[in-house]
Amino acid sequence: MRKADLVAAISEKTGVPKVDVLVTMETFFKEVKDSLADGENVYVRGFGSFIIKKRAKKVGRHIKKNVAIEIPEHFIPAFKPAKVFVEQVKSNVTELPDDEGED
Repeated sequence: MRKADLVAAISEKTGVPKVDVLVTMETFFKEVKDSLADGENVYVRGFGSFIIKKRAKKVGRHIKKNVAIEIPEHFIPAFKPAKVFVEQVKSNVTELPDDEGED
């Protein structure tokens, strides 16, 4: 499901115009991004948490030059699903759809 499909589904189920649903979704995404950029996690009860994870400093390798490089400590955004959400997926999904690797 892509963003357009999600907007259409929400619009159809709620009766809210697609444009309003899209604006609301975009605003939600922007608020989550801004909160994470400010170092604040976002918790949505029953759905999950948008959190910041710390990646430790490590040594990597530049493949073309065959040289070791130091990758500094950095932070990345992550999503941690709520227990209820995980249980719902576990109980309902029996196999992955054909378009699994599509991105």
